[in-house]
Amino acid sequence: MIRSVNPNDAKEICGIYNHYVKNTIVTFEEDSVSSEEMGERITEISKHFPWIVFVDNERIMGYAYASRWKSRSAYQYSVESTVYVHPDTVGKGIGTRLYKELLRLLQNGGHHAVRHCVAE
Repeated sequence: MIRSVNPNDAKEICGIYNHYVKNTIVTFEEDSVSSEEMGERITEISKHFPWIVFVDNERIMGYAYASRWKSRSAYQYSVESTVYVHPDTVGKGIGTRLYKELLRLLQNGGHHAVRHCVAE
């Protein structure tokens, strides 16, 4: 099931995100993120853009969100997308399902350009 995020999801989201911080370069962050910091990110981003989670058996298995691409007015309808899935679920289509829903929400919200960076 895909649903909107809430700040209480921060701990589970940190579990997913911090795996990538510690084991890959894809986040471009060097230090793990605390649940409090993730909660603040969730609250701030969710004020303006969609942030969704994929839940299976009451566990968050992945999440996706959009954020501001650039601050100049010419980019007001452009966003950057982010998606992370639990490492145990990579390759099971969760990321695809999250992206499809995120893109639907963004289109309905009037955004016309979605940018994303891929690092491996």
